[in-house]
Formats: sequence, structure tokens, C-alpha cells
Amino acid sequence: MGLQKCGGCLSCLLIPLALWSIVVNILLYFPNGKTSYAISNQLTNYVWYFEGICFSGVMMLLLAALLIALERDTYQCCQSESCNKAYRSFISVVLALLGIAFSGYSAIISTLALVQGPFCKTPAGWGYVFKDTAGGYLITYSSWSWCTEPEHVVKWNIILFSILIALSGLQVIICFLKVIAELKQILCGTYSVFIQPGII
Repeated sequence: MGLQKCGGCLSCLLIPLALWSIVVNILLYFPNGKTSYAISNQLTNYVWYFEGICFSGVMMLLLAALLIALERDTYQCCQSESCNKAYRSFISVVLALLGIAFSGYSAIISTLALVQGPFCKTPAGWGYVFKDTAGGYLITYSSWSWCTEPEHVVKWNIILFSILIALSGLQVIICFLKVIAELKQILCGTYSVFIQPGII
């Protein structure tokens, strides 16, 4: 019952999460606030998948707007009220499943980027110095000094990609709860309870 009452709350929560995803993804293009690395394409390749800007960002904003619009009683698709509610719930389920797909994609890409490590300059030249560590560099702090440029790029990538994973994970959870709430509405919300006078 609580999920059904707070369906609109769940949809609204997607908006700040999407906005934060866009901001965090944009920051990944400017290590230490410098634009030169993006211009010369000296960034990790996963940044160019636009996971935070497009999928867990703009697409989630559009889905949230559509979900909020569907929750308004002014939307009419057929004559009966029960038909309208069932139709809106069905569309909401489809949109929420798309949200799970979009935010799940963002989480997967961000995780792969975190495991691969940053594209950085070492004494041997530019490359992915941590790609063969299977993410082991994340707990081997002494190895972070191998990257000399951009400065502090290892910390920069770890923090920002971790935030993207967390934001995408929250979006997945919210969309999953939204699916449950709408399915409950479809399966249980359209049935009336009839009480026979003779039973009372």
C-alpha cells in the first residue's frame, strides 16, 4: 500500500539522481579542471559512452517526466476509470523497465571503467597501466603514483565512477520499486470486493 501511495515520490526522486549523473559525467571530461585532455582525447575510452549524460541522465529525466505525467488523473485513454488506471499502470511498468535498462547500462559501463583504470601518462608513455590488474589497483595505493599525468587522475576516476555507480544503482532500485508498485496496482487495484448481505 505504501508503494502505491508514494509512486509519485519514486518518480520525482529520479530527477535529482539524473541531474547528478549528468554533472558527474561531465566532470570526468575535465581532470583537475583542465580541458586539454578532452581536446587531445587523452581520457579513458569508457567516458565516451556517455553513460552518465545520456542513459542515467537525459533518458532518465525523460522517463521521470513521463511517469509523473501518467500519474496525473487528468490523463484519459478510454471511457472507464478502471481502464484508465490499468492502462497508465501498464505504461508505467514499461517505462520503469526501460529505466532499469538505462541505469543498469550506466552502472555496468562505469564498473568496467573502474576495473580498467584511467588512461594516463607513465614513464613508458600514455596507456592503460592498470588494465591487467583486474581492478587490483583500487586497493594498491602505492601503484597510483605510476600515473604522472593528469595529476591525481586515479583518485579522480575512482571517485567519479564510484559516484556514477551509486547513482545508477539507486535509479535501478527506484525503478524496480516502481515496477512492483504498478504491477500490484494492475493485479490487485482493479478488483472490487463484494460483500453478500446474507453473510453479515
